[in-house]
Amino acid sequence: MTRVLHISDTHFGTEIDAVVNALGQTVREVRPDLVLLSGDITQRARRGQFAAARAFVQSLDRPVLVVPGNHDIPLFNVLARVFNPYGNYRRALGVNLEPVFEDERLLVVGVNSTRPSRRKHGEVSPAQVQRVAQRLRMASPAQLRIVMLHHPVMGTKASDAPNLLVNREQAVPAWVDAGADLILAGHIHLPFALPLAGLQGRRGWAVQAGTALSRRRRGGISNSINLIDYDPAGECLLQRWDFESGAARFQPAGEHRLPLSR
Repeated sequence: MTRVLHISDTHFGTEIDAVVNALGQTVREVRPDLVLLSGDITQRARRGQFAAARAFVQSLDRPVLVVPGNHDIPLFNVLARVFNPYGNYRRALGVNLEPVFEDERLLVVGVNSTRPSRRKHGEVSPAQVQRVAQRLRMASPAQLRIVMLHHPVMGTKASDAPNLLVNREQAVPAWVDAGADLILAGHIHLPFALPLAGLQGRRGWAVQAGTALSRRRRGGISNSINLIDYDPAGECLLQRWDFESGAARFQPAGEHRLPLSR
C-alpha cells in the first residue's frame, strides 16, 4: 500500500497555530510515503512567511513535493515580481518549480501553473502539456500516476469558473489519455473529487484540497487535507480529513473509492 497526503493553500502568514500543530500530529500518525503541497504556501510571498513554511515542511520528516501558487509570487513588490518572481520561493523550497517524484508504485509530475503577469489566474502552455504527457506515457502499469498543480481543472460552482486553469481543455484530455489517474490542485479552498474523461475512453479524477492551515476558509468548510491510499492491484481510496476544533485534531470526514483505468 502506498499512502500520499495531499495538502494545499497553507498560506503561511494567515496560519492557525492549533491547526499547524494538529497537522504535524496527523502526519506523525498516518506516516504518508509522500506529502504533496499544491501551492499558495504563503500569503504574500515574504521571506518570513517562506521561512515558516520551510520550518513546517522540515518538521514533517517525510518526503515533500511542492509546486508554487499565485500567492507565492510577490504582489506589492513590483520589482521582485518582474525580475525575480520566484526568488523567495526558491530560497526556501528549492529551485525546481516543476519537480517529479517516482518510485516503483508512484509517479508525481509537478506543474507550475502560475504566471507572474496574470496575478492570480493560472495557465499551462502547449509545451507544458506535451512535457507532462510524455512523462506520463513513460510510467509503469503498477504506478499511481498523479499530476499536481495549483489551479483547478474543474469546479463545482459557477463562481469557480474564473479560477479554472487556462488551457485546461487541451491539458486534461491529453494528460488523462497519457495515463494520469489523478490531477491534484487547490486554489479555491474547496475539497472535492470529480471524474475526468480523455478523448480515447480513458478516465481520471480531479482531486481538490481545501485550505490546510489558513484562516481563509470558504463555504463553511473547516481546514481540510486529503489522504490517498493506493493498492497496485488498482484500488485507490481518497479520504478527506477535517480539522475538528473541539478535539484540536484532524479527523476523517468522508471517503471515496476512485476507480482507476487499468
